[in-house]
Amino acid sequence: MDPRTPCLVGAAQLTVRSQPGPEPLDLWEHVAREAAREAGLAPSRLDSIGLVYTDSWQYDAPPYRLAERLGAAPRHGVYSRVSGTAPQMLIGEAARRIAAGEMDSALVAGAEALATRRHYRKAGEHVAWSHPANPKPPYGWDRPPHPAELAHELFLPVHTYPILETARRYSREPGGKTGKNGINREMSERAAFMAVMSQVAAANPHAWYREELTPDDLLGGRFVGWPYTSNTVATLEVDQAAAVILVSSALADSLGVPREGRLYLRGWAYAEDTWEVAARPSPATSPAVAAAARAAFDRAGLSLDDMAALDLYSCFAIAVRMACDALDLDLADRRGVTVTGGLPYAGGPASNYVLHSTATMAGLLRAQGGHGLVTGVGMHMTKHAYAVWSTESGGTGGQAAPVYTAEPVPLLDVYAGPATVAGYTVAHGRDGCAERAILVVDVPGGARAHAVVRRADLLADAESRELVGQPVTLRTEGQVNVADW
Repeated sequence: MDPRTPCLVGAAQLTVRSQPGPEPLDLWEHVAREAAREAGLAPSRLDSIGLVYTDSWQYDAPPYRLAERLGAAPRHGVYSRVSGTAPQMLIGEAARRIAAGEMDSALVAGAEALATRRHYRKAGEHVAWSHPANPKPPYGWDRPPHPAELAHELFLPVHTYPILETARRYSREPGGKTGKNGINREMSERAAFMAVMSQVAAANPHAWYREELTPDDLLGGRFVGWPYTSNTVATLEVDQAAAVILVSSALADSLGVPREGRLYLRGWAYAEDTWEVAARPSPATSPAVAAAARAAFDRAGLSLDDMAALDLYSCFAIAVRMACDALDLDLADRRGVTVTGGLPYAGGPASNYVLHSTATMAGLLRAQGGHGLVTGVGMHMTKHAYAVWSTESGGTGGQAAPVYTAEPVPLLDVYAGPATVAGYTVAHGRDGCAERAILVVDVPGGARAHAVVRRADLLADAESRELVGQPVTLRTEGQVNVADW
């Protein structure tokens, strides 16, 4: 074996259920030390520290504050942007640097303390954690929402993902006429496979919720972004941390890590759909997912059939469904769709979930051998990372350059006239009441636009039948398009 071959030799996870809990820096340190202990590597020998962006607190120099805690002097430190793909991007870059001989060891860690933030918020107290950034940096996304999205209040994932879900629901029905029966089928299917996910979480000691839910439990929750209920979406406010350590095979040899204790990144790939949901050529499908999966398997020299275990990113049901569509995978596949329980039940710590799924997959594969697939999704079903892990070396690794980038459909900021609904959701408040509908519509000439609906009778109608494919009329109120039918 090439002595520069990178391998994962340490992994750790931590879930803190009692609040108030530690700050993110404390959580980073804990999992970093645990991963290093498993690897048999002194933290002072780390050549690189990569940290996933934390929503909980902005530090002035995150990787180097952790390095101080660990007594390390890394030659390389990086702090990611906001994205569910960020952990895999950091892992992939660390593997590339190790393979290139630029370094021999790398830590990738992430943590959120959003449950503790909620605890302090409810108590009316301010968080006073260490080393605050001054001035506070702008939010860590790659780019802000489109002005038309902001004007129509379409920037929360709990609204964008349901729009994609309704578009797919419509496309899957014969003749595109789902009606109430099609809506009920979508909800029942979602409840069935997510109930199985909750069973996996119940058996996962690191899961935030360790309760088996029934399909009826999931159908009975309050709506947040119709047709999604509150207990079928990612659980963001958690206190969780995870870390992995990668080293060169030469260093693994010197550390005495047995071959069965090493995990190899056989192949991985990254792809992008359009940044704006409304600009997707087909809101019902994701060519980027298919491209990322195909490239990852090709680079690994393996196929889906070779995988012993799968973890498909599950912030919302549509993410799992689009992955299954692209992979030609049955939702009821005997291997399941998650090794952790998924973001709604194992926990969805903002950008850091994939470190948890990777750590869990590492433990599973090192115990039983074989290959596993871990996926990540970023922003509004925009970014996609697919990684094939194995106890057997081989493959060609991967790279961060997109293997596919979608061409956007033109967007109109304001539009008045006839249109056809391409996807929609009904936003509900914390009291469970419908507040407004948000529509993505096709307009004559091939462009798209956004629209809102506020009339209570139309909101009720939108939830009672299939609105996708239906004609509507838009009028403008300032920079906002309002739909009626």
